[in-house]
Amino acid sequence: MATKALEYPAARTDATIDSRAGVDFPDPYRWLEAEDEEVRDWQRAQGQLAADYVRQWPHFQALRARVAHYLPARFGNVPRFSAGQWFRSEISEGGTQACALVANTPFGPGRVLFDPASENSETPPFLSWIAPSPDGSVLALGVCADGSENNTVRLIDVASGKLLPGAPEQTLMDNWTGGATWLPDSSGFYFLAVNVSDAVQAIHLHDMATGAQTLTDIPFQRPDYTMVSISTDGRHAVAQSGVMTPLPVALRDLREEGWRPFVTGVAGTVAGHLIGDRYVAVTDLGAPRGRVVGIPIDSETPNDSSTWEEIVPESDAVIRTLTPVGDHLYLSEFVDTYAHLRIVASNGKEIGEVPLPDRGAIAELPFPLMNLTTRGHPKEFLFAFSSLTASWGVYRHRPGVDSLETLKAPDIRLQSAVVEDHWATSADGTRIPYHVVRMPEAKAGAALIYAYGGFNAPWVPQFPSNGMAAIVEAGGLFVHAHLRGGAEFGLEWWEGGRLQNKQNCYADLYAVAEDLIARGVTTPERLAVTGGSNGGLMAGVAITQRPDLWKAVVPRVPFLDAIGGMREPYGYVTSKLEFGDPEDPDDVRRMAEFSPYHLVEKGTAYPAVFIDAGDTDPRCPAWHSRKFAARLQAANAADTPILIHIWENVGHGWATDKDTEITEHTEWLAFLMQQLGLEPQGAR
Repeated sequence: MATKALEYPAARTDATIDSRAGVDFPDPYRWLEAEDEEVRDWQRAQGQLAADYVRQWPHFQALRARVAHYLPARFGNVPRFSAGQWFRSEISEGGTQACALVANTPFGPGRVLFDPASENSETPPFLSWIAPSPDGSVLALGVCADGSENNTVRLIDVASGKLLPGAPEQTLMDNWTGGATWLPDSSGFYFLAVNVSDAVQAIHLHDMATGAQTLTDIPFQRPDYTMVSISTDGRHAVAQSGVMTPLPVALRDLREEGWRPFVTGVAGTVAGHLIGDRYVAVTDLGAPRGRVVGIPIDSETPNDSSTWEEIVPESDAVIRTLTPVGDHLYLSEFVDTYAHLRIVASNGKEIGEVPLPDRGAIAELPFPLMNLTTRGHPKEFLFAFSSLTASWGVYRHRPGVDSLETLKAPDIRLQSAVVEDHWATSADGTRIPYHVVRMPEAKAGAALIYAYGGFNAPWVPQFPSNGMAAIVEAGGLFVHAHLRGGAEFGLEWWEGGRLQNKQNCYADLYAVAEDLIARGVTTPERLAVTGGSNGGLMAGVAITQRPDLWKAVVPRVPFLDAIGGMREPYGYVTSKLEFGDPEDPDDVRRMAEFSPYHLVEKGTAYPAVFIDAGDTDPRCPAWHSRKFAARLQAANAADTPILIHIWENVGHGWATDKDTEITEHTEWLAFLMQQLGLEPQGAR
């Protein structure tokens, strides 16, 4: 298909003005925020245009086969132990969504307790989370029907596999707090429900005997994310609020009614577990790279950090999470972006290190609060591990044992691939690390940068997911970049790329691109960039701030209208945390300087663009993509294609069924390969 022959579906404009904090912005495509038939027709026509464009490429089916081969699970699947049984989720052969199973060993032959394919729906629902009761008699799980991550609770009788009546009817926003936290006697569980209309979340307690739910009276819980965990001795419940910045903390003695404030007023974050009579947590207070502290639960001054016991002091390693295993603490750390696993005694005495399979990443969810949920076994450390050349494997380490046991080997490897570590220098002199994955003979050529840079989420060096390993296999270079705004180097790395410093994230991206070009690795005619969510914003900024630097750009599930995004409850909260104060005119003007929708200029020659998004996305709604695509198509002075495909019944990507996921990734990868001059293995 000749690029200049593309005829885009018409998109009208009007004189709508968007105002925020007294600052006005033209918003000519505001009508594309609606969810009406006019917008649906336009969206479907755009999707058909995009699909036709990439599928006429003669290598599309060959690439689809390689994407299917290289598509591992998004995160390593670590089974959960309860009452002598192991519970796990996995996609059965021929299935498109994961089932829930129970077995006698972590990955032994399992008995299916929930199979999405048995549901009476056209598309099998997504299994969001599983949570077995402490006595092993009931499995609570979350089911998402529309790809959005919003899910509802099901209760399964483990012995019979039958659905139990009386499950909560409230909606859970996602699986970020583990779904259900059971009381030690299995009489009920805590869960976080959301009011979908305003995105406000609150903790409820479900009573198994009566089927009733009670709204908890946790003091100081935030309206966004609060998580409840149970102390290792089963005597207390701990409530922690704030998914990216955990604080405040409240406690409840389970023998008594009511919660009491605990740590509520310190200028930092704490995220940990109640072990015996101490709250043992990772904190960045006085330690940007993290330290481990112990706070007695009977302390009269828990907010006075000078009274905390320091168990593990700050070091050059960044402490990300801690997991209690028997009398030991397993500390997951970053050393120059790579995973490191250290074991200490409860008093902080060094026990040793866990030998990891390679240089790579331990599977942890992106934000600190998300990693406090129960997993594995209370007396063994189970974890998933991946590298830039191997997909997730699952491993077990037992305290006192020097070796590592492989429970499930990686399914996929990039055979013979080489990994190189490099550093670029950003505009302000900061050194920015990045890794290049290539075949031995591919020392220069087409390159794809993949990055994120935001929200205190580490961009760990894991297997090139979403089928991107096919780029390497085809002779291209995969570039995994660590931008400021993430968590790879602790608090200062995050602070260096958020709020007033957000532009540093994009300067870091350009530094990596320019370093690759300066070293003769690639050229702007063979360079592409992609990212999802906040990384989709990064990609949109790259299009509009530096259109000269790229041959092709793929924003995925992106946030592209920083001003309009603040009109929605979720966007307002996330903007205030990461971008700026929605009520401060100066901050609003600064945010407009990296808002891709507002940076589009008529008559500019833009690179080739493929926007990939889902129409049930609650985090980055599809209208961001629609508005940006329409404005970019109208403004572009080059012959380059500007395409957009918004997938129906697909959200932010976490709940997409496997077949749809394979096709979705094949489309945007086909677009990139076509632009970069690459052919997938098996193309000829």
